[in-house]
Amino acid sequence: MNVLIATAGVLPPGPVADFVELLAAPPGKVTVMNVTQAPAEFLDELEDDSWQPFDAPASRSDPDRATREADRYIQERGSKIVAPVVAALKLRDVVTATLFVEAEDVAQAIIDTAERIGADAIVMGATRRLFNEMSWTSVSMTVVARASLPVLLIPEPAQPDN
Repeated sequence: MNVLIATAGVLPPGPVADFVELLAAPPGKVTVMNVTQAPAEFLDELEDDSWQPFDAPASRSDPDRATREADRYIQERGSKIVAPVVAALKLRDVVTATLFVEAEDVAQAIIDTAERIGADAIVMGATRRLFNEMSWTSVSMTVVARASLPVLLIPEPAQPDN
């Protein structure tokens, strides 16, 4: 089975890895992705040359710099967000690929990526209570409503009562 794991950094790595290890048993494939909504102001600053990373050269004559820096931002941010899930899968000897996407419509980006890679299922987190009216506006529930393939929603770990 080809599984796409979409995470914004709240998926509990252990339970996700336990389940996906069984779901995508060899010769299955696992791809872990993050979708970033880059703020328009940040992208404008890149295009205006008013921002650059600390380690970037001082030259600003490169017309493709803004695009490269935005891509770098998306890659670096995405790598940090998916790292716990990727590490948990690696501990179980599950080989993963990673993808980092920038999009305004996060739910549609997840669905489009699942279709592009030929995923058989999408695994993602549910950060809101599933049967709460507000949950129906979440990215997770939007993916469930729009996707043409199975979507497994894994809730946040239960918080102990105080």
